[in-house]
Amino acid sequence: MDEGESSSTNSPSRPWESYNTVFTNAKAGMEGVDKEKVQRIVYEMSKGSKYFQNEERKEALMKQKIEHMRDRCAKLSSSDLSNYQKVVDRRILELEATRDLSRVWLHVDMDAFYAAVETLSNPSLKGKPMAVGGLSMISTANYEARKFGVRAAMPGFIARKLCPDLIFVPVDFPKYTHYSDLTRKVFRNYDPNFIAGSLDEAYLDITEVCRERGLSGGEIAEELRSSVHSETGGLTCSAGVAANRLLAKVCSDINKPNGQFVLQNDRSTVMTFISSLPIRKIGGIGKVTEHILKDALEIKTCGDMVLKGSLLYALFTQSSADFFLSVGLGLGKTDTPEVRSRKSISSERTFAATGDERLLYSKLAEIAEMLSDDMKKEGLMARTLTLKLKTATFEIRSRAVSLQRYTCSSEDILKHATKLLKAELPVSIRLIGLRMSQFNEEARHSDPSQGTITKFIVQKGSSRQNLDDNDSFDLDASKNCLGNDEMLSLSYASHETSYDQLKDVVEYEEQSVTPNQECKKKEDRTQVLEGDALLRKHKDCKADSSAEKTEAVSVLPQMEPLVWVDGYRCNLCGIELPPSFVEERQEHSDFHLAQRLQNEESGPSSSTTPTSKRRILGKEKANSKPKKQKPNQKDDSKHIPIYTFFTKSNQNS
Repeated sequence: MDEGESSSTNSPSRPWESYNTVFTNAKAGMEGVDKEKVQRIVYEMSKGSKYFQNEERKEALMKQKIEHMRDRCAKLSSSDLSNYQKVVDRRILELEATRDLSRVWLHVDMDAFYAAVETLSNPSLKGKPMAVGGLSMISTANYEARKFGVRAAMPGFIARKLCPDLIFVPVDFPKYTHYSDLTRKVFRNYDPNFIAGSLDEAYLDITEVCRERGLSGGEIAEELRSSVHSETGGLTCSAGVAANRLLAKVCSDINKPNGQFVLQNDRSTVMTFISSLPIRKIGGIGKVTEHILKDALEIKTCGDMVLKGSLLYALFTQSSADFFLSVGLGLGKTDTPEVRSRKSISSERTFAATGDERLLYSKLAEIAEMLSDDMKKEGLMARTLTLKLKTATFEIRSRAVSLQRYTCSSEDILKHATKLLKAELPVSIRLIGLRMSQFNEEARHSDPSQGTITKFIVQKGSSRQNLDDNDSFDLDASKNCLGNDEMLSLSYASHETSYDQLKDVVEYEEQSVTPNQECKKKEDRTQVLEGDALLRKHKDCKADSSAEKTEAVSVLPQMEPLVWVDGYRCNLCGIELPPSFVEERQEHSDFHLAQRLQNEESGPSSSTTPTSKRRILGKEKANSKPKKQKPNQKDDSKHIPIYTFFTKSNQNS
């Protein structure tokens, strides 16, 4: 931050100058906007709101991080910095060895996509300031509206204050998806394996196309943009051409709208370009990271990251420091990611904060229907459902449940989502999201309800006693492990930064607990549910004496008891299930038991959790004599044949 900015920021008579939110960040088309005017209006209209209070909390947290970073920086000795500089010099050589200037990457970004689609559908909107959304939130603003400081993610009532003549158009996602499909049809002509960033952007490797047709990257970009305009009936896009995806994305933003920028595949050109580039232009560096780098370390440009590399490696994790250093060198990914099946599919909607339960359930039904349609379109079926909520105070809540079968049915999704939502009410909510994950690898081509062999694996003696249906297992679900949606991902590969000290998210606030509630929690922590009961049932299975006096062998892992911490969180994997989900909890207990049975059968090497083992030999006591082995018979005491896990049947019956 410049000295002039710092002095004005501290002025008590101009408090808005220190109020920097997403609403005041400039986008393409906002270059000539009076930033101070926008800041003042946003500040005055936000002051006292829940959003404002949340921004103040985040601002205070960010200042604490900056002060903490400054303190750590001040404690570094010259000897420390010298040692870290050696690390930087070595990493620069290693990173430089990975530089690839042989590829040509193109990043294409549609211009004000939603707004442009609406204008294409209604030509009377052309030339008028218009935004897609409503008074509660704006999805996209056209370039005429951006001249007034109106931008995406801004509340509509603030946008109306900035631009009194602003026209609002309701969101129409099916329409936007249709036009997105048209653009992707064009992209496939240049790169069948293009990477879709969202509905309105994509990365294309045009190396082979340039070589085969003898054209430059700039010529291909111009041709592609013309094809998009023709295919969509008038939509424009901007493009960036460079040696890697990171640089291509930066370049596509330089000449927006309806323009392009080409960065030559030459190291000196790349270094000149990147050295003076503001750090905020890099994907993965957001507001918090920008302020910490600028205010704590005085790093303002990408070139500064190389010059102050020793500080970065001293104060950040190696993965974070590697990312910053690679950015400073203008390095990015040049290979096409392997085609991998997606891990999840989701849908969410933001609306005016409300506590009206009827309205919330209605919104939930709409989202469940949209998610179901998306899954059917892609031929996906899943069994883990996650509900995401953002409250009126901008607190993020996430709850999940494992379903009994793979599904893409809107009825199934809504049924379980309703239970999850009901457990959170009453609460005022401004965003609801649903995500389905844990796909069946064969779900696209087979019936997900079809039983697998693992569902019939049971522990039982030779008495052929039938167990209840509840004792069959589906091991697929035991692999479930939910991630945290709100964690920013840091990866040098994808150029999205994530590290704990720089999370720009609202932390979940612990609620105050009364003594009675604390006692209840302690009881919940010690409560062992159906998992152990099922184990006991297996242990009590008695082996009948057969004609050959053989005894069935059952191997049971000594498992950590399944406990619902705080009454809803599994202590083994962290999944959250409300107490009312009785069937789901039973199934979840079965999952963990089945996982351990599978690990035991496959041997110690495949076990994910080290566990001690014990052998139960019918009613045999520990001091009984071992059975005689036949000559040349191998000792199988360390490995139990798989057939011992199956129910034996009388083939003569």
